[in-house]
Amino acid sequence: MDRVDQSRRERFETVAPELIEPLRRFLARRTDPATAEDVLAETLLICWRRVADLPQEPLPWAYGVARNCLLNAERSARRQQRVAARIATVDPPAEAVPTAVEPDDDLAAALLALRPAEAELLRLWAWEQLTPTEIAAVLGITPNAASIRLHRAREKLKDQLRKIAVRSGHEGSREGRKP
Repeated sequence: MDRVDQSRRERFETVAPELIEPLRRFLARRTDPATAEDVLAETLLICWRRVADLPQEPLPWAYGVARNCLLNAERSARRQQRVAARIATVDPPAEAVPTAVEPDDDLAAALLALRPAEAELLRLWAWEQLTPTEIAAVLGITPNAASIRLHRAREKLKDQLRKIAVRSGHEGSREGRKP
């Protein structure tokens, strides 16, 4: 093994243990366990291949790689679902199983009401505890744009939560009011 290969290996072996658990949590919050493990493996493979491109602080960069790998996996799953749907119209299954998932709380419902890009910004900020600068590295945008988009997404989330509270009857007490 030559000196270059040895230094690449050392760099990867130093960085990888610090990335695995944060990336696993990042993916587990966004997809099912099997897909999360597949995407984690793909992300680590890319980190190995591009170890020379890893920045000094590699986690935001790795989040960006994981996010792109997850998007690729989701596109692939959608293509597979479209093929299955075509097949099902030709030879329908004996029994259809509903697949819709109902949000189990107000926050989940509010996040679902946001645009996917806004929800992802909020997840990166709240779940991964990234700063706007780190979010910018994940999403490939400027830190200023990340900060502005994050502010707007938080405001939209607040509005959605207020709307949900009003619909569920939490608008306030009417006690003591005359009709």
